[in-house]
Amino acid sequence: MLALLATGVVFLVVSRDGWGVGVRSQESPAPPGSRFVCTSLPLDATSAGCPLPAVPIQGAALTPEEELKATVLQLRETILQQKETIGNQRETIRELTGKLTRCESLAGGKEYGKTGTGKDTMGDLPRDPGQVIDQLSRTMQSLKDRLEALEHQLRVNVSYAVLPNDFREMLQRRLGELERQLLTKVAELEDEKSLLHNETSAHRQKTETALNALLERVSELERGNSAFKSPDAFKVSLPLRTNYLYGKIKKTLPELYAFTICLWLRSSASPGIGTPFSYAVSGQANEIVLIEWGNNPIELLINDKVAQLPLFVSDGKWHHICVTWTTRDGMWEAFQDGEKLGTGENLAPWHPIKPGGVLILGQEQDTVGGRFDATQAFVGELSQFNIWDRVLKAQEIMNIANCSTNMPGNIIPWVDNNVDVFGGATKWPVETCEERLLDL
Repeated sequence: MLALLATGVVFLVVSRDGWGVGVRSQESPAPPGSRFVCTSLPLDATSAGCPLPAVPIQGAALTPEEELKATVLQLRETILQQKETIGNQRETIRELTGKLTRCESLAGGKEYGKTGTGKDTMGDLPRDPGQVIDQLSRTMQSLKDRLEALEHQLRVNVSYAVLPNDFREMLQRRLGELERQLLTKVAELEDEKSLLHNETSAHRQKTETALNALLERVSELERGNSAFKSPDAFKVSLPLRTNYLYGKIKKTLPELYAFTICLWLRSSASPGIGTPFSYAVSGQANEIVLIEWGNNPIELLINDKVAQLPLFVSDGKWHHICVTWTTRDGMWEAFQDGEKLGTGENLAPWHPIKPGGVLILGQEQDTVGGRFDATQAFVGELSQFNIWDRVLKAQEIMNIANCSTNMPGNIIPWVDNNVDVFGGATKWPVETCEERLLDL
């Protein structure tokens, strides 16, 4: 017995009927129906609350019965301490299990008593005390880990669930503000819609008024056209010096190496009658221009080159004028009322007239078809504007001027459907050729 105690080995006997305590030597056989748990006790176990059996001091006078009694008492104390520890651990387990059950029910966790691997950790435990303690330690750690995870998840869920309640009033105020802003914006949009509708109605009414005026004007022109005795028996009236009254010839010119331009005009504007006609092409606004501007004499421009003409037509009477030109040596001639009043040369010699331009009555063009200058506008009446692609003979011009011959231009004839008017310019029936002669 003393030798057994000296080795520090104690056997706990677990029988079918319950716990038992015994001390066994290495030679004694194991009682039938019993199990032994062998636990080594360290030398400092006494300081940890697990005192070692008293080891007899060499030479002490203890009987074997006293030694055995002391050993049994020590073992009984150890077992009671272990039972108390186990009871405390079981109580802790029950408490943790209850908390785990509540946490799992709140978080919708796993089934009570099941770990992540599906193993039942709350079932029967091994009845071996050493394994019981190890199993309980592992179970407690697992339960602790699960509990911490569930508590963390519960805190997260609770934080999200509690946040709207905590800030419900603030969110309601914010939603109220947003709703008021939305209603304000809708009201503004309704006002803008109403204003736009009113503006659209006003614009539509204005457009309808303008269209009605145009329709009336077209009707007047149609009634005026129906009064023309022949397609050429009309005149274009330009009563004001503006930059928006003008007539436009629909046809354009081909490439010309010579031309004759004749027309009837009447103007009493001062100073200068303005621009009876102008022809502009791309890259050259002054391809052909007849102009009397300010106190200058009447000028003929060919490719922006200038020749002054000895013509005088600003007396308020009808006058027939013609100008001829040929690219050969730039020769030109000027006729008034059938009489040649001037001639010259070197006016844009060897320059062919470019085709495809715009021919305007009553305005001088700074760009092709536009950018008119009111100070250069023609004021008066125009008629019988004709262009030929050759130089007419002096007798032919005389016959046209004295009304003995009606010879329309072979390039640009004076016909009603070839002339458009804009900006308030009008077409009216023209006096007969004989009446115009009497006006001279």
